[in-house]
Amino acid sequence: MQLNDPLGDMLTRIRNAQLRGKSTCRTPASKLRAWVLDVLKDEGYIRGYESVTVDGHPELEISLKYFEGTPVIRELKRVSKPGRRVYMSVKDLPSPRNGLGVSIVSTPKGVMSDAHARSANVGGEVLCTVF
Repeated sequence: MQLNDPLGDMLTRIRNAQLRGKSTCRTPASKLRAWVLDVLKDEGYIRGYESVTVDGHPELEISLKYFEGTPVIRELKRVSKPGRRVYMSVKDLPSPRNGLGVSIVSTPKGVMSDAHARSANVGGEVLCTVF
């Protein structure tokens, strides 16, 4: 199955699984998705993820995180889309909800949070925001 926006598909799967109260969700594996999941794990929004093979196809199984029965991720938005890419310099990087949220940025030094991008003094494509 061909997807136009694989990262947007993964974010929607996470959003839908949390609305249903699931403990895990699966998404087809790719390097970009794994890098974004690494940032989500480092920032404490998910428990973790692991690679599994289902019917010969590699997938990522994501362990979602809850606090007192409510999802840790309250808002998950895609910023840069296939039809409209959003690039920002290091001084223009957004910090969602006055620094309480995280922007995930694809930089020449890899995929990282907005705080790490500021400390590394690099800008790039703003993939999504998480709160």
